[in-house]
Amino acid sequence: MVDFLLANAFARWIFLAVVFGSVMLIAFAVLGSFARRSAVRAELKSMAAGSAMSQVVRLRQTKDTAWSKLADRIERAGLNLTDTKNDAVRAKLIAAGFDSPAAPRMFTLIRLLMIFALPGGFVLLSALTGNAIGFHKLYLYGAGLALAGLYLPNLFVTARADRRRQEITNGFPDCLDLLLVCVEAGLSLEAALDRVGREMVESHPLVARILSTTTLQMRAGAGRDAALRRMGEISGVDEVKSFATLLIQSDKLGTSVASTLRVYSSEMREKRRMRAEEKAHRLPVLISIPLVVNMLPTMIGVLMLPGVVRVVRTLLPVLNGG
Repeated sequence: MVDFLLANAFARWIFLAVVFGSVMLIAFAVLGSFARRSAVRAELKSMAAGSAMSQVVRLRQTKDTAWSKLADRIERAGLNLTDTKNDAVRAKLIAAGFDSPAAPRMFTLIRLLMIFALPGGFVLLSALTGNAIGFHKLYLYGAGLALAGLYLPNLFVTARADRRRQEITNGFPDCLDLLLVCVEAGLSLEAALDRVGREMVESHPLVARILSTTTLQMRAGAGRDAALRRMGEISGVDEVKSFATLLIQSDKLGTSVASTLRVYSSEMREKRRMRAEEKAHRLPVLISIPLVVNMLPTMIGVLMLPGVVRVVRTLLPVLNGG
């Protein structure tokens, strides 16, 4: 490869441009990381009034505004980033935790860049290594990498949504127990949500963020029904949606919120116990797969080897007339 770069001036310029771009990207990433940490430290020092989660939400809103400005600039340049299934894409991104208004447009932009970046990287790597690329090879590899660039962001978002949903599901029963304690202590529903959200920042940050966002929406003037429905949509978990619907019905019918929370928290703990038992019952089946694949052939070989040796030593000479 070094001889090829020394002999080809065009490849040498491309290699130097790639190295220069990589160094610049790393430098900008490091400087941006230090700048973000400095901004976070400054915001944390200025926390004199208000909760910590409100400051975190403010920082996220600033970041979301920057993404929105970038998406607006790209669309003003003539590239339309609106997807034909924008509602479905937005619901998937919200389930993965990307609740920014510019998230669907940035997702479309990343997919477009990946479609061209992966085949372009393959062609550049082949040119730098000096391997000749035929038309059929270029077509097949380019089409495969383009399809991979189109579907890899979807796989990433789906995996992130599954992990986020699992974390919320595991932490929500603890949230219900704390809500029950706060409501029985005399706090209102809004105050209980705020208190539990601030209490669970370290143990279950995703649940704490959902509760704090709901509290901020209520304080901003949104109705309790709309805020609770929004909480279920943001979480993407069926248990949270059912909990929001249960609170809305309890508020409309005038029943006790404490009794509602007590019954639902008991059901959630039972569901969590059943999920743990289901995973425990699946372990023997999962363990049997490596057992059959790896250990069973070895055991069969060890058991059959003495018989094979005896057949070779005694039976085969007899059959051959020895």
